[in-house]
Amino acid sequence: MLILACERNRFTAQEADNILHNASHPLFGGIFPGIIHGAEKLDKGTIVAGLRKQPLIQTISNLSDCEVEYEEQIPTKIYDNCSCKTMFVFVDCTARRIDSLLGSLFNLCGLECNYIGGGAGSLRLEMMPCLFTNEGLLEDSAVLALVDLPSGIGVAHGWESLSGPFTVTESEGNVVTTLDWLPAFDVYKEVVEGHSGRSFEDEDFYDLSKFYPFCISKLGAEGVVRDPVSREPNGSLVCVGEVPQESLLDIMTGSPDAMVRAAARAREAASASYAGLKNDAVTLFMDCISRVLCLENDFSREMDVVRVNSQLLIGALTIGEVANSGKDYLEFYNKTAVVGILEGL
Repeated sequence: MLILACERNRFTAQEADNILHNASHPLFGGIFPGIIHGAEKLDKGTIVAGLRKQPLIQTISNLSDCEVEYEEQIPTKIYDNCSCKTMFVFVDCTARRIDSLLGSLFNLCGLECNYIGGGAGSLRLEMMPCLFTNEGLLEDSAVLALVDLPSGIGVAHGWESLSGPFTVTESEGNVVTTLDWLPAFDVYKEVVEGHSGRSFEDEDFYDLSKFYPFCISKLGAEGVVRDPVSREPNGSLVCVGEVPQESLLDIMTGSPDAMVRAAARAREAASASYAGLKNDAVTLFMDCISRVLCLENDFSREMDVVRVNSQLLIGALTIGEVANSGKDYLEFYNKTAVVGILEGL
C-alpha cells in the first residue's frame, strides 16, 4: 500500500506505530503539507492506494549521519531486481544527506528503473516522524519501494534565469555561505531586491525568496532548482537540498504561465515514455508545495494540465521532489513538477 497523508492530520508515532506494526500488507509513503486527489488539493486527509504487485521495501535510517556509507545500507535484493521497474523514493525533507543517498542509489541501480517520490515532512522544516513503514512512523530516514510496474516519468520546472551564473565558493550541505567569495545573502539580496522592487527588511524572508530560487547548472538539462528558505546571521543562505561547492548557480524567476507550461511538459514527457496499458493507468503527481505558494489561485490551472480525461490523478505536495526519467541522473529537486504515469496501482 502507498500512503499519502496530510500534516494537518497530526498523526504521531505514538498513535500510528501499533497500527503500522500490525498491518497485514507491506506499506510505504509519507506525510506532506498537502495531497492531491482528482481535481482537489487537500490539506487534511489521507490517500491509501493498493498496489497489484508485491513491492520490495527497504528503510534507510540515519539520513543525516555523515559517517554512513549508504551503498552498504541498500540490500542486493533492491539493485539485483531493479531492471525495467519503478522505484518509489520517499525521504525526510530535513535530513542532511538526501543527495548522498540518491547518489549511492543511482550508482547501484543506474538507469535500470524509473524513480519517483519526494520529501516528506512539515513546512516548518522541523524534523518529525513523517515516513510510513511497517516498522512504524519514522524520521531522518528514507523508504525505498521497488515495484514491478511500467511507468513513464516527466520532470520540468519552468523557472528562467534572472542573473548568474555565480560560483558557489563556500558551502556545506544545504547551506550556501559565499557566492564568488561574497556573502551569499548580499549577492542574492542585490539581485532580488533590484528586480522585485521589494525589500527583505520589510517582509519575511521566504515571502520574497519563494519567487527567486537558485538553479544548479546541468549540462544539457533544465538544471536542478534549490529553494532558499532562510538566511543566517553570517549572510549564509539555507536551502532545501544540498548545494555542492564549486557548482554554478543562477538566480531564477518565473511566472504562473511558465510554471503551468512546465507542468504540461512534464505530463507530455511522462505520456511519451509510458509503455504500459493506456486504459489501466494512474497519474501520480509529485508537485512542490512551494509551487502552490507561488501559484496560489493559479494552481488549479496546473492540476488541469496534468489531469487527462478520466484517468485517476493522485499525488502529494512535497518538500523537494525525487525523480529520474530513465534517461538522466537521479536528482532531489525543488520547485519542480514531477509527473508519473503508472500501470494499475
